[in-house]
Amino acid sequence: MNPVIQIALDFVDVDRALKVAKEAVRGGADWLEAGTPLIKSCGLDSVRTLRNQFPNNIIVADMKVLDAGRTEVEIAAKSGADIVVVMANASDGTIKESIDAARNYGAKILVDFMEEACSIERAKKVAGFQPDFIGVHIPIDQQMTGNISFDFLKVLAKNISIPIAIAGGLNSENVVDAIKAGASILIIGGAVTKSEDAEKSVRIIRKAIDTGTSIRSDFFKRYTDKDVIEAFARVSTANLSDAMHRAGWIPGVRPISAPVKFYGQAITVRTYPGDWAKPVEAVDIAKENDVIVIDACGLPPAVWGELATESAVKKKLAGVVIYGAIRDTEEIKKLEFPAYATLCCPQAGEPKGLGEINVPVQIGPIKILPGDWIIGDQDGVVCVPRQKAAEIANRAMDVFEKENRLRVEIRKGGTLSEITHLLRWEKQK
Repeated sequence: MNPVIQIALDFVDVDRALKVAKEAVRGGADWLEAGTPLIKSCGLDSVRTLRNQFPNNIIVADMKVLDAGRTEVEIAAKSGADIVVVMANASDGTIKESIDAARNYGAKILVDFMEEACSIERAKKVAGFQPDFIGVHIPIDQQMTGNISFDFLKVLAKNISIPIAIAGGLNSENVVDAIKAGASILIIGGAVTKSEDAEKSVRIIRKAIDTGTSIRSDFFKRYTDKDVIEAFARVSTANLSDAMHRAGWIPGVRPISAPVKFYGQAITVRTYPGDWAKPVEAVDIAKENDVIVIDACGLPPAVWGELATESAVKKKLAGVVIYGAIRDTEEIKKLEFPAYATLCCPQAGEPKGLGEINVPVQIGPIKILPGDWIIGDQDGVVCVPRQKAAEIANRAMDVFEKENRLRVEIRKGGTLSEITHLLRWEKQK
């Protein structure tokens, strides 16, 4: 079959889903999916609304059926779904019942393979039940690690003849690779639903498919540990804190010089108030673009000043964060070096050398290890654990992209509260 573009409308309210769906269809989308969040939030009325608004498009209900297949397929089909999604790790009986129900009510079944269900043996067995489509699903939480692979898709395509759908992190850069790997149904989510212009995004994806050429995507890229710095350059500390469940903020430190965004890996220093020996020695140890993080117990005298900053500028370090005191702030401002501290004072201490370099340090609730990522801007400074850097970078980009879409919707009319149906989501008493 010719490649199909399916848009996964993973919203939690129908009107926002409809806005994107209308743009996407104008751009050339073929199938519209009532995503699982939409169905769980708004029920099958979301499917009925899509059926009513888009009578000429295939409507997919991502029910993720795991049990009660006959009942769930029946109610989805009666609500207007052309295709209902059943999970591959459902029991054989549930999958068979779902297929029987779909035949009875004029719908089709897509059996979705996710993680533990992804075995060629299971796929061959499920194919024997004769569903209409097989789906390969790269879970969103896996996408956030930057690991998007079409390996299972390739194996599947060589072993079964049923049309295959692929979902998870698709965009104009990799959609051609997915087709080459064996997919004929391309399920696109964030690359369209988080776009400022969904119609344009679908047109670009369609062009990539029609020309067989990868087209660079400025957004919706998934980062690995090797290129997280690109993500950190784009997102704000607010985005990062949101991505870490409102955590990660290093409390109390504030910009001493004019706020300049910075990001780099931590060289940690534990020292005593006023003992500036180890902070200065850390400059020599640090590599280009590193950030020196100093725990001086949050107390004066100063452990950092103009001359240390001159040295850091010469080494091309990214910045310094001090839980303690800094001085020479006027001179540091002139150097335009990102310096954050909890205190300013004119008094310096003595270089006694009693501290340690590259050991864990604790600033308020935040534990910072050597090599953790430190990102700062006008809002403050956050720490991203090194072992979760790719995941947090991708989640922050997800926050950033969603906000881009919200910003466009606000400019077109309405307030944030209206667009997000805030009253609906307030905790019920």
